[in-house]
Amino acid sequence: MPTLESAYLVLLLWAVIGYLLGSIPGGMIFARLMNLGNLRDIGSGNIGATNVLRTGNKKAAALTLIFDAAKGAVVVLAARQLAGEDAAQLAALMAFLGHCFPVWLRFKGGKGVATYFGILLAVDWQIGLIACAIWLVVAALSRYSSLAALVTAGWIPLVVGFTTPGEMFFLSATLCFLIYIRHWANIQRLRKGTETKIGKKSAA
Repeated sequence: MPTLESAYLVLLLWAVIGYLLGSIPGGMIFARLMNLGNLRDIGSGNIGATNVLRTGNKKAAALTLIFDAAKGAVVVLAARQLAGEDAAQLAALMAFLGHCFPVWLRFKGGKGVATYFGILLAVDWQIGLIACAIWLVVAALSRYSSLAALVTAGWIPLVVGFTTPGEMFFLSATLCFLIYIRHWANIQRLRKGTETKIGKKSAA
């Protein structure tokens, strides 16, 4: 974790900004605009891009993916430019929490995977590209988005530990823990063989 050099009020400000930006439910907004129905009643009930894809609308899923990733990236880049690396990583964590636990949705948000990738690409683009590569390989081989996310989140703290120890290890490890918590139900379905594969349209 970077040394805390910014004033506490500055860190608090960016924590709030990160949370509020992260809490904007892009998936639900695009689903509503494109008359796709309530995402809570579709597939897993998640508000992220994978569940939006289960509606059969690839455009809405792509827009959701881009929007959710951009939330994480924008807040990191803005905080780094205007405050510093400590504020950037704090804002990143809060953006992730905002996506997963948005106050507007009674703290029942998404799994945070797209936001996670946006954060990693903005904090360290090389680590971000490695994460994207891991996800793509696992997803292509397994067709399970959740498994790809879990494998990626598990490997990235190890990659960070070997390449940039101390700088973003705390952030990557914390995000890994949160992703596993948010995917607990997916882990159970993977164990039972009942997890939905990528691109499978929901019967709902």
